[in-house]
Amino acid sequence: MEYVARGCLVATLVGTCLTPLLALAAPASSTLAAHIIFQERVVTGQILSADDNSSIPGVSVVIKGTTQGTNTDADGKFRISVPSASSVLVFSAVGFVTQEITVGNQSAVNITLASDLKSLSEVVVVGYGVQKKSQMTGAISSVSAKEISELPITNAQQALQGRAAGVDVNMAGSKPGATPQIRIRGRRSFNASNDPLFVVDGIPLASGIEDINPNDIASMEVLKDASSTAIYGSRGANGVVIITTKRGTPGRTTVSVDAYTGINQSLGRIDVMNGAEFAEYKRESRRAVNAYTTDEALFEPVEMESIQMGRSTDYPAALLRTGAIQNYQIGVSGGTEKTQFNISSNYFQDKGVVKNQDFTRFTFRVNLDHRINNRIKIGTSTLGVYSLRNGENFNPLGGALAENPLGKPFDDNGLMIFLPTQDGLRTNPYAEIVPGAIIDERKNYRIFNSLYGEVDIISGLKYRFNFGPDFKIDRYGQFFGRQTNARRGADPTANVFNRFQFNYTLENILTYTKQFNQVHNLNVTLLQSFQKNHDERSEIRVTGVPAETQQFYNLGNASLVNGVGTGLSEWALLSYMARVQYDFKEKYLLTATMRADGSSRFGANNQFGYFPSVAVGWNIADEPFMQTIRALDVLKLRLSYGVTGNTAINPYQTQALLSRTSYAWDNTAAFGYRPGSIGNPNLRWESSATSNAGLDFSFWSGRISGSLEYYITNTTDLLAPQPLPNSTGFGGFTTNIGHTRNRGIELTMTTVNVDKGDFTWTTDWMFGRNKEEIVELANGKVDDVAAGRFIGQPLSVVFDYRKIGIWQTNEAEEARKYQSVVGEIKVQDVNGDGLINADDRVILGSAIPDFIAGVTNRFSYKGIDLAFFLYARAGQFIVSGFHQGNNTLAGRYNNLDIDYWTPTNPTNDFPRPNVNQETPRYSSTLRYFDGSFLKVRNINLGYNVPANWASKLKMQSLRVYSSIQQPFIFSEYRSKYKGIDPEVELDNGPSNENRAIGSDLSPATMVITFGINAKF
Repeated sequence: MEYVARGCLVATLVGTCLTPLLALAAPASSTLAAHIIFQERVVTGQILSADDNSSIPGVSVVIKGTTQGTNTDADGKFRISVPSASSVLVFSAVGFVTQEITVGNQSAVNITLASDLKSLSEVVVVGYGVQKKSQMTGAISSVSAKEISELPITNAQQALQGRAAGVDVNMAGSKPGATPQIRIRGRRSFNASNDPLFVVDGIPLASGIEDINPNDIASMEVLKDASSTAIYGSRGANGVVIITTKRGTPGRTTVSVDAYTGINQSLGRIDVMNGAEFAEYKRESRRAVNAYTTDEALFEPVEMESIQMGRSTDYPAALLRTGAIQNYQIGVSGGTEKTQFNISSNYFQDKGVVKNQDFTRFTFRVNLDHRINNRIKIGTSTLGVYSLRNGENFNPLGGALAENPLGKPFDDNGLMIFLPTQDGLRTNPYAEIVPGAIIDERKNYRIFNSLYGEVDIISGLKYRFNFGPDFKIDRYGQFFGRQTNARRGADPTANVFNRFQFNYTLENILTYTKQFNQVHNLNVTLLQSFQKNHDERSEIRVTGVPAETQQFYNLGNASLVNGVGTGLSEWALLSYMARVQYDFKEKYLLTATMRADGSSRFGANNQFGYFPSVAVGWNIADEPFMQTIRALDVLKLRLSYGVTGNTAINPYQTQALLSRTSYAWDNTAAFGYRPGSIGNPNLRWESSATSNAGLDFSFWSGRISGSLEYYITNTTDLLAPQPLPNSTGFGGFTTNIGHTRNRGIELTMTTVNVDKGDFTWTTDWMFGRNKEEIVELANGKVDDVAAGRFIGQPLSVVFDYRKIGIWQTNEAEEARKYQSVVGEIKVQDVNGDGLINADDRVILGSAIPDFIAGVTNRFSYKGIDLAFFLYARAGQFIVSGFHQGNNTLAGRYNNLDIDYWTPTNPTNDFPRPNVNQETPRYSSTLRYFDGSFLKVRNINLGYNVPANWASKLKMQSLRVYSSIQQPFIFSEYRSKYKGIDPEVELDNGPSNENRAIGSDLSPATMVITFGINAKF
């Protein structure tokens, strides 16, 4: 059998060999004989907690040296068959110290398990394996299933906010189905992606995790330093998020029901003028130029009618509603010693507070593990998803905020008036939400699999094969009817976009684990991996849909085809990796990794990149000279250095591509092709070199525990466009330029504040500070003002004039020197030359915060539990787009309800209205604010029904709870400047331009839910 296994290994590495594996599945005759010789006996018992003598459900009870085992039930009881009196039972559970008991002549084994408050003994996923926290040498943050379940979230990424130090998670507004933006330890690249790599059940993804049901997640690990991310090589520069889904365990079958339902309410909205305020604003715009005489001469008839009647239309209010959220999940898990399973089905729906915006998702998951015999194990994680999103790009609020409140939206018979005023560009915002007028719909289908097979070749040597196919079909359709602002009575338009993605990963992994002389522990991992991505796209855009009920389903009937397009994009990645983990007495630790990646995205001269890392650790608390310090449980020092890469650029950028052009051929129009881009076969990888120092600690039996990190990351050979003179015929080409740096400090800490009898109070603390800066650009240490990039500053900054007030009446003469008048915006003459020009622009701030922090308090008293979570960002600069876009001067559009300058109100906040100016001079200076905030992110109150009550309902356990998400936002931007939610993404993607808070942003919401967690 040994020769067969070795032959199978070689054959599997080349993609064949199935029959020998199946042959190994037949049990040996000697094994059968062993079962005949020993007569099995049944052992029963109950497991209690040493802390409060309560029963512990879900304890793993396994016969040592075998895979035979079971789990305790809701009352902490178990029943297991053992082969002999010398059998040893191993009792283990998360949060408790493992115990081993020899059965002997006992038929009943009742024990108590002591709490294990030394969290550093937990096992975490580190990529291509697991490791005890006490043996970790890298910087890794973990978020548990419990923390994820405390929040009613759509996307698992939201659970990382404020829970993982060094992870900056931002999500603007409340649009259903929106994906938050994640940046781990800052941004590094100008043009390549700054998004982290997501790994689900061992398979690196080419897309995001928005389809993953948060309820299915067992844990999330965030790999932050180069020592931990180097195993993913060219994709690890921006950090790695490893997601492990829930799997079955041996024991009784458990049916779980998790459900919640609730409402969403708008947490404030943009404040605009009512009818009377707008009328006065319009009058003032004429007074400014001495053009106001009477209301009858100024206002059109419908406006006069509204003024006389005191009628004012609040258009945004009619577009908002009380939203609804609901989530229902049924799961079945359990198994035997050989086969374990976890099956779940989930329905989730989020109806947003803006009408016609909603998101619905159906997920079905099967996680299956089966041991064919004592040497071979196979398994799968299969996910099926269907989601429907309405209103992804439907944003009616911006138009409603600008609509004249003196207009008349309905006639006397209640019929809608398409043009509420005589302004032909301002249509009725209510027309946007008429059923069928605008359709904005995305359907997504996805099947993701993680298949594996494991073979124990010899003692300590294991081979694993991973195959991860990922199918994704995306269909996005839009339709705009005649009676909408986009068409204004013209023919309807429609378009359909289809996308098919197929990505697969093949991995061959060899792992060797050996202990020498009971003091030397060695683990070696070898990997060969191949990943390929196939992405097809097609689109058609038309005008003149004959019947609006056809929407975008019969585009062939349209009178005009505006455009047809198809596309194909492919890339591949070939990788090799070796990792060595060694420790001496679990006291002195060493991890060394080398990964080589070959990418089809890079030129022939630099297709392969090499990414090494090394880390050391020292468990100082295990030293003899530390044993006298009784308060100290754990003290571990970690140092690491490594290099990772970034390959996240679009394919084909190294190649010289052609573009279609039109020309005249003998006076006849024709198409031809010309050089469209300059190739760069020398394009190479971005490289990020990170040094990390960490300190893990635990005091007083875990009463205070946590970790402190300091890091420096230098990223060189940045992938960025380099401009060329227009005389070359090209705008530029992609090359490697520049150098950026990130430096920061992180603190994660848990404190057990009170632990007395039935009452416990614990607090999780998180703090992170990162400084992001540009070190060099294309011309060395020289600013690129045109691109908005400055040495020593973050990758994107706010570079503009500084508003210092409004020109006042006593400053009329000085204002004229600067070609301004009283009542206009006054900006600073930085260089004092008596002129306001481009030289007076300064760096005002950046979207990068000074620090981020999170605090979670958890209280437990008997069956009652309470948790509340605070999240803060401080020092970031935000761009509030509607403070500029909804601040016009002519009185044509409705305006923010602001404190504007008049001769009798000499404010320094906002300029005087002026019919001769559509927008103020230096209007961009009105949109910059300090975006610091403190949010009460979540309050969760629950009650665990006593076990004896639950058992009467035929349940193992039952918990009922209520949750309030984001009930309060404390920010000067909201309280003083009438802003909405100051939380916004750092940038708009690869270009790193500042993301603005727009008037069409779905408002922040408070979510109130009620739910149950039941197990049968």
